[in-house]
Amino acid sequence: MGGFDQQNRVGSKFGGGGVASHSATNADRRERLRRLALETIDLEKDPYFFKNHVGSFECRLCLTVHQNDGSYLAHTQGRKHQTNLSRRAAKEQREGKNIDRITGLPAGMIGQQIAVKKNLLKIGRPGYKITKCRDPVTRQQGLLFQLQYPEIGTEIHPRYRFMSAFEQKVEQPPDKDYQYLLVAAEPYETVSFKLQAREVDRTPGKFWTHYDKDTKEFFLQLFFKTEREQRYAGVPGLAPSTTVRK
Repeated sequence: MGGFDQQNRVGSKFGGGGVASHSATNADRRERLRRLALETIDLEKDPYFFKNHVGSFECRLCLTVHQNDGSYLAHTQGRKHQTNLSRRAAKEQREGKNIDRITGLPAGMIGQQIAVKKNLLKIGRPGYKITKCRDPVTRQQGLLFQLQYPEIGTEIHPRYRFMSAFEQKVEQPPDKDYQYLLVAAEPYETVSFKLQAREVDRTPGKFWTHYDKDTKEFFLQLFFKTEREQRYAGVPGLAPSTTVRK
């Protein structure tokens, strides 16, 4: 009868042996690339390496996300990353800068001038959480913003500002029914939150900010004025004054 064909028997996946072999080959290849990368790349000094707030690893050059450092290191040896490094180096050379062949950054920035490097290179958006809230007495609607800046500079304090729809240039044409809350902290990208164009109640206790240097978290709470407060603001006896005393 000859040998028993297990590969093509009922219930056996056709080509299963080939798939397993291919998977093992890919695993071996990734491991070789990881070891090769470790010989040439120091993650502590890699300007494109970033660990985000959920524990994944990002490549700021290629805008890719990786589940572990081994995957990131293998990525740095791949065609996409190497091509982007070459393109960046060519661009910098056209601008007359001396480029390091490994990192693609100006040579004077490698291993030194860290502050300058952070000012030039953004490392993505911070993690954030938004919680809706309501004042139990006035029934005002509010929002609590919580932003995480694990890699923020030691002397940096997050800043914020409100921007009208007519100031911004991203969403065109501008919509007068909305305003924007911007929060900035180097070396992170500035984040913008789109809010209803309602007046913010700046009464002490209603509007506040706090930056926790230990956890590197920034908090901002705001409440919107009620329709009655907005309609009768400043009219004696009809709505409380919201003037902030210094």
